Amino acid sequence: MKTNGSALKNISFDNIAELEFHGDNHVSTSTDTPMREDAFDINDEEKIARIENNFREIMETMGLDLTDDSLKGTPHRVAKMFIKEKFQGLDPKNKPVMRAFENKYQYNQMIVEKNITVNSSCEHHFVPIMGKAHVAYISSGKVVGLSKLNRIVDYYARRPQVQERLTRQIAEELRSSLDTEDVAVVMEAKHLCVSSRGIQDESSTTVTAEYLGAFKTESKKREFLDYIKMDLEK
Repeated sequence: MKTNGSALKNISFDNIAELEFHGDNHVSTSTDTPMREDAFDINDEEKIARIENNFREIMETMGLDLTDDSLKGTPHRVAKMFIKEKFQGLDPKNKPVMRAFENKYQYNQMIVEKNITVNSSCEHHFVPIMGKAHVAYISSGKVVGLSKLNRIVDYYARRPQVQERLTRQIAEELRSSLDTEDVAVVMEAKHLCVSSRGIQDESSTTVTAEYLGAFKTESKKREFLDYIKMDLEK
């Protein structure tokens, strides 16, 4: 489902509760990112070298002059960016450590982290996905530092993605790391594969949601959505 403007302003509770979107061939086949079994048989330096060579060939095929001072370092820069920055979330060694602590305050209401920046890439065209994620959980006895919620979102975003899968991966990771069934994730993002190519619609955004445990109930879902709409309604 693509929506105009600020999606969370315009989508009713009943609609967002059942939210799904499936564009052309944009159906996620699994919660796991599709990876080959030999994905980590070579180290980062070798991957960078291979991508550099391949990207140089792409640029030369397009007719670019790689002897130009501005272009000659681009293949290496792109390769390094892919492995060390944009797609570092593919490698489990980069996964943030989620150290949970005892909930000493006995806080038993939902903990909400809003407006977490999402910078990802569409796996169909390798162009940016940019937006915000809102996550919440109810402690079952464990809590985690708030910045860890941001780091988990960022880790799963830094790989070729579809938004449905990214939303679900974040929710499943929080459920596992925090040992709680009560997790919610809502994401609103702009896809440059929609705005910069194809239909070239610059105003639409996409919203996805994943509700687990208590957040499947109408009361908790509505409470969470009311929290994350606070800033959007100003």
